[in-house]
Amino acid sequence: MHVVVMGCGRVGSAIARKLEKIGHSVAVIDQNAEAFRRLGPEFNGRQVTGLGFDRQTLLDAGIDSAGAFAAVSSGDNSNIISARVARETFGVEHVVARIYDSKRAEVYERMGIPSVATVPWTVNRLMRELLSVKVTEIWREPTGTVLLMRVTVTDGWVGRPLKELERASGARAAWLVRFGEAQLPTSSTVLQSGDHLVVAATDEIATAVHDVVENAPEGGHH
Repeated sequence: MHVVVMGCGRVGSAIARKLEKIGHSVAVIDQNAEAFRRLGPEFNGRQVTGLGFDRQTLLDAGIDSAGAFAAVSSGDNSNIISARVARETFGVEHVVARIYDSKRAEVYERMGIPSVATVPWTVNRLMRELLSVKVTEIWREPTGTVLLMRVTVTDGWVGRPLKELERASGARAAWLVRFGEAQLPTSSTVLQSGDHLVVAATDEIATAVHDVVENAPEGGHH
């Protein structure tokens, strides 16, 4: 997959290097060409000097073929504008924006753009947001320990009891969205195709939630 990273600070450069190391092609955008030094001599991806929300700059970075876009510059406005351009103009599937203002972050979550606050987020969590297809972190309480994750039910879980997914992952389902309607699940809820769950988890089991959802048991429809 091709990934465009806007912002070559400590976080952006770390993400870019890590993405390239696991086999993705990467382009990094920054206004300051000096910032690219953080990438190190072994980085082989594109380095594009310019504004991350400028259409031509994004095209130079290969946004039209990108599967993911991370806006991690030091400015909230630049991050959210570029994230929206990536999502709305170029149709990039996985978009994440680093937002320092928590109130703004809530607004953009509702627009479908996952927001990464500064507390205590790591490059690994950003990587999960960018590369995960079925699980997205949507909220984290202030201490950073408990989080809510949006889960798209995969084929292997269709027809299985929700409590089985909870047991396997350790997460607890907070609510379920089915046919566009939110509802509280019950002990007898059976998962259906197209269901979206919001589950509560701790940071320790977040990776397990990803693994359980994306590596569903063989054959649903029990």
